[in-house]
Amino acid sequence: MGGFFGVASKEDCMFDLFFGTDYHSHLGTRRAGMAVYSDEKGFDRAIHNIENSPFRTKFDKDIGCMEGRLGIGCISDYEPQPLIVRSHHGTYAIVTVGKINNTNEIVKQLFSSGHSHFLEMSGGDINATELVAAVINQKDNLIEGIQYAQETIEGSMTMLLLTPKGIYAARDKLGRTPVCVAQKDGACCISFESFAHLNLGYTQERELGPGEIVIVTPEGAKTLVKPGKDMKICTFLWVYYGYPSSSYEGISVEKMRYRCGAMLAKRDNVNPDTVAGVPDSGTAHAIGYANQSGIPFSRPFIKYTPTWPRSFMPTIQSQRNLIAKMKLIPVHDLIQDRSLLLIDDSIVRGTQLRETTEFLYQSGAREVHVRPACPPLLYGCKYLNFSRSTSLMDLITRRVIRDLEGTGEPTNIKKYSDPEAAEYQQMVDIIEKKLSFTTLRYHRLDDMIESVGLDKCKLCTYCWDGKE
Repeated sequence: MGGFFGVASKEDCMFDLFFGTDYHSHLGTRRAGMAVYSDEKGFDRAIHNIENSPFRTKFDKDIGCMEGRLGIGCISDYEPQPLIVRSHHGTYAIVTVGKINNTNEIVKQLFSSGHSHFLEMSGGDINATELVAAVINQKDNLIEGIQYAQETIEGSMTMLLLTPKGIYAARDKLGRTPVCVAQKDGACCISFESFAHLNLGYTQERELGPGEIVIVTPEGAKTLVKPGKDMKICTFLWVYYGYPSSSYEGISVEKMRYRCGAMLAKRDNVNPDTVAGVPDSGTAHAIGYANQSGIPFSRPFIKYTPTWPRSFMPTIQSQRNLIAKMKLIPVHDLIQDRSLLLIDDSIVRGTQLRETTEFLYQSGAREVHVRPACPPLLYGCKYLNFSRSTSLMDLITRRVIRDLEGTGEPTNIKKYSDPEAAEYQQMVDIIEKKLSFTTLRYHRLDDMIESVGLDKCKLCTYCWDGKE
């Protein structure tokens, strides 16, 4: 997905920028970068590959030589950024988080209007952040350009633009990703994750509304474009992507996961010996389940974090499956001859959870009941790069549906998202057998929405029900 952090300060901002950006490391795996502006030296930037070592290690030297009173940083899952752009608006640095679904159409339009070229990344793709900058530069000023980009892009796009005047921050049009503003004496910051500024001495002021554009200076964040009324924030932020200490729209990630687990327990009818979560994202859900059911919580395996701290590393799927297995160390005394109920945040391909279940059986488990903390994933996300899946057939649900229906896109696909439908139960039964679970029961969509506590109309649930 990606994350960002920006600081406008009366003094040098590098300390805050370095650690604020680092606090977003759970949101991306490939690239990270920081750009700063000082009145004396102008713009400076550093970008590093973080696939094989964490942010702090790669940027430790940069913090000693970069300086500025304004800065933006990002963790990126795909393109190198921030980019420094020289245009008729002047020079600015830009970072983005989101997804562009109509890249080819935008590029064609830009070429027809006189844009000469785009640099290709190593995979042959156009850098999405460069494309956003090119769209912005079609207009006479930055505000109009940002609005034009938000209107032109199909998908979603949140962005920060660093200029000598301050940092322009724009939340995506329907607020699918969060943006919060925090302040302390002499400085103001803008952040994806609300917890990223806490240990730096900032106090949160507010969250930007959908489509809102502000300019951030040391004095605070001034609204330039008012927020829209409609919001579709990503529900998966609470289920999985968000860090436990964060909150979005005033709703705590950790508390939501407790409620989520409790709702799972209320509908369940099994009686295992213990409840466990797949570390780390399943842990809070499992605590909520245990608290509600009265069944003891345990940790039958422990993630080995000293050398495998980052949940997404590495990026190649086959290697990720191997590393996911290597990370988990069994506690045999908590597994041997036990009936375990295991909660994970979701089932995507099913590969890792099947291997985890086999790992538990090999370690002596008698039963493994699996309870994903969200409904079956039936659609690939159109709005955020939250999954590396390149095809619907990467989803185990779609492969099962294809086998049942003879096509991956049946006319009755909605039946497979209805927990009361026979097709839904048939799909779940087959997944249960394929992945060697003793039993499988998914979270219901209505229960998950209740766990969040926002009206459904304000939440994006597309990956579960296909509703935009």
